Amino acid sequence: MQEAIAAHAFPSASLAVTRGGQILALRAFGRYTFDANSAPSTPETIYDLASVSKVLVTTTMAALLYERGILDLEMPLTSVVSEFETAYPDNDPRRSEVTLHMLLAHSSGLPAYEKIFLRAESHDSLLAAAAAVPLAWDPGTHVEYSDIGFILLGLALERLADDSLDHFAQQEIFGPLGLVRTTFTPPHAWRDRIAPTADDRAFRHRIIQGEVQDENASVMGGIAGHAGVFSTASDVAVFANALMRTNSDRESAARHLLRPETLALFTRRELAPEGTSRALGWDTPSAPSQSGRHLSLAAYGHLGYTGTSLWIDPEREISITLLTNRTWPDCANQAIKQVRPRIHDAIVEAL
Repeated sequence: MQEAIAAHAFPSASLAVTRGGQILALRAFGRYTFDANSAPSTPETIYDLASVSKVLVTTTMAALLYERGILDLEMPLTSVVSEFETAYPDNDPRRSEVTLHMLLAHSSGLPAYEKIFLRAESHDSLLAAAAAVPLAWDPGTHVEYSDIGFILLGLALERLADDSLDHFAQQEIFGPLGLVRTTFTPPHAWRDRIAPTADDRAFRHRIIQGEVQDENASVMGGIAGHAGVFSTASDVAVFANALMRTNSDRESAARHLLRPETLALFTRRELAPEGTSRALGWDTPSAPSQSGRHLSLAAYGHLGYTGTSLWIDPEREISITLLTNRTWPDCANQAIKQVRPRIHDAIVEAL
């Protein structure tokens, strides 16, 4: 970690390692920026989770609604988000084939990303534009990790639950688990405790600190299915332990998010399309993997664009949460891709 900061892979980081439900390590490294006078990171420093939001909230919400019989994985997206069909300018019968299962597994045929924020100025207009994005592949035939898919999945979940993503997350995930430093749209009073993610000179023309780095999520008001959650490494570790149902928290039903069979369904690698490493919402280790060389085949995890990640290995009963602001001052530096697997390997080897 110290070598990575010295090499400017990221200015700051927070790391939490758990085994058997116990926190073995909770460490902070570096400063908020590369300026020697910048505030030091602490274990209480809050980070923009970026796409780790996809599993902490969106995937977990989908799993909870599935357990309650509200969500059918094979229901067409058009049955919940009718504009996915009606807003598209040219009739494409394939759009009615896209299911919530495909959105979770990133096999919907939607492209990875579009800069919708350049043409949409509000939450509703961005959602409308996302609903009109053309399919790039036939549904179910190709895996393409897609922010667009999770933006639309978030909208579908809100309609199924008749609740907003942020309110549902607070009531059903953050609150029951006691994640008091985890939220969408952090209050201004938290700003000094949040690591900055960008010096945005192209779009918002300000330092991005305490507001979501992702521009599409920003136009949506900071609450989206693909990004927007802020948290600490220790809070994310509590979430990981709740999924693993470890011995230390077995006595508290409130700390068990999902039934074992539901978690098994959502974290099992998909069989198709061929070669996919994706589960439902989650990713699984592949070769080479950002999770390193040592996690078991049962492991699952997710990465975030800002330099965040969570990996859970239920066979070893370990979780590794790594939060950084590698996008400071901009997203040009890709060194996190070499650092992340080395850190995971070093931790597992030490254990």
